[in-house]
Amino acid sequence: MTAPLRIDGETAFFPIIGHPIGQVKSPAALSRIMAGRGFNGMVVPIHILPEDLPGWLAQVSAMQNCPGFVVTVPFKTPCLEFCTRITTRARAAGAVNIVIREEGGWAGDATDGLGYLDGIAAEGFDVAGKPALLVGTGGAGSAIAREILVRGASELALQDIDTARRDALVERLTADFPGRVRVGGTDPRGFALVANATPLGMREGDPLPVEVEHLVAGQFVSDVVTRPAVPPLIEAARAAGCGTMPGSGMFDAQAVLLAELLMGVRRIED
Repeated sequence: MTAPLRIDGETAFFPIIGHPIGQVKSPAALSRIMAGRGFNGMVVPIHILPEDLPGWLAQVSAMQNCPGFVVTVPFKTPCLEFCTRITTRARAAGAVNIVIREEGGWAGDATDGLGYLDGIAAEGFDVAGKPALLVGTGGAGSAIAREILVRGASELALQDIDTARRDALVERLTADFPGRVRVGGTDPRGFALVANATPLGMREGDPLPVEVEHLVAGQFVSDVVTRPAVPPLIEAARAAGCGTMPGSGMFDAQAVLLAELLMGVRRIED
């Protein structure tokens, strides 16, 4: 049974900011989780132009019924500087996707990696002790890369068409995980986990992020793309007999985490 919607003077207001904003599914999903747990809160999409972000951030502290907000593209990196405290994950990613009010300021975290790996775990795959290939080293990819290593991957190979960004991430991660990070390519052979953290597959005609003709049964293939529901990479992986997690798996796992952080059930911490 769906919990009744409650909106009154005590409703906590949680913006999700981005440009554009029409593509986000989080407001409804997070608001439903809150309602289902009897929490009086609502997540609302806010469309902000990049040039207006500083002004919006200057005002949000005055909104006393706003305990936190969610951040999507292109504001994940700019909002990092707004935070007075950030996690090691956020520092490594160079971005935040959630900001929570706390005494003395705002705490920021990057939960993309947690959601991605939690989604993979929900499908029964454990990366510990196994080699992994990750394509995409932007804000989400950087967070995912670190979490793959935190969860014990024996080796992580990174690939990105932006080679400077890729190499910078290899260098950062090597400082914390020496001997376990290297530059990779698009050939998935030899990897137990093949992970996509790029938007490739969202638009018809996009190239595939890896050479899917080399995928074999026994590998696990994961993707961040949520639309279409079964992205081309996942479709090809299933045809090859691989275990898979489409972007919806990451979305579902991360939605619970984000909602609990916003509600104060969990605290932002390393």
